[in-house]
Amino acid sequence: MKARAKWAAVPLAVLMAVSLTACGTSKSTQGSESDSNKASAYPQKPITVVAPSGAGGGWDKTARSLTKVLAETKLVNSTMTVENKPGGGGTVYMAEFATKEKKNPYTLMVSSPPILINNLKKEGSSPYGYKDTTPLAQLTKDYGAIAVKADSKYSDLKTLLADLKADPSKITMAGGSAPGSMDHLVAILPAFKAGIDPKKVKYVSYDGGGEAVAALLGNNATAIGTDASSLESYLKSGKVKVLAVTSSERLKGTFKDVPTLKELGLDAEFNIWRGVFGPKEMSKDELAYWEKTLKALTEKEEWKKELAANTWESDYKNSADFTKFLGEQEKLVKDLLTALNMAK
Repeated sequence: MKARAKWAAVPLAVLMAVSLTACGTSKSTQGSESDSNKASAYPQKPITVVAPSGAGGGWDKTARSLTKVLAETKLVNSTMTVENKPGGGGTVYMAEFATKEKKNPYTLMVSSPPILINNLKKEGSSPYGYKDTTPLAQLTKDYGAIAVKADSKYSDLKTLLADLKADPSKITMAGGSAPGSMDHLVAILPAFKAGIDPKKVKYVSYDGGGEAVAALLGNNATAIGTDASSLESYLKSGKVKVLAVTSSERLKGTFKDVPTLKELGLDAEFNIWRGVFGPKEMSKDELAYWEKTLKALTEKEEWKKELAANTWESDYKNSADFTKFLGEQEKLVKDLLTALNMAK
């Protein structure tokens, strides 16, 4: 599989988710009633949920779990499909979503910290960010993980870091997002905390966690940094070894034997939130529909089982709280990138 190789010199810091009133019986009043009825009947057509990456990554799995449970529980009766639209670590589709789809309430998008990072960083940036959308809800939080192929000579992170420190040119780290974005931060975070110059770490970017794992399994990378949930099935099947996770405490289930960075003496955490976004020009009725529906989703047993199966933690925020959170995170990211000379 071919991918664009990018060696990035990125110092690291841890990032640390109209109603119309009828009066009278005039022609214009009848039109208002018709518009109101039409809005309240939303949705009436098939809905597309876009994962702005390739198949197999965290965005893809979130979109598929979301649509699966909404259909199974009949919270949404319209047909729902998932489309993968990779490119630029999410920047390619973000441009389309913010412009061509800004008035289309039948297309939603899942995203995570890159929607902030890509809009604020200096290189490979996007002119569009969360303010060009309608944040609908934060649903989950996940964590980063460092993994190697099952037959790799590395069985622990300490050994990998020792070789990386001795000769960085012999170690290739891969991830499913562009340099300076989320997977890159996860991939070189341990090295940064271990005192290794992150500018010397060779990082190869792929469009999505699935492609990054494929590169690892195809011996095109020494190790990968990505979200833990993307590695669940590969760890279960014995195809990879996960050397560490970026949570504050050990994860449960499949990852219960994987140490945290803190356990290994590296003072670092990385929380990967994920949420659902609508187009910027959604009506109040459409927003209200998704607020009610996504809140109901988080209370369903089917959704809770999906969270457990993917090693995700529930972290629900409604539209208003999610928007406020994004504003706070945007300021934090901008301050960090400015300090690292990576901001626009």
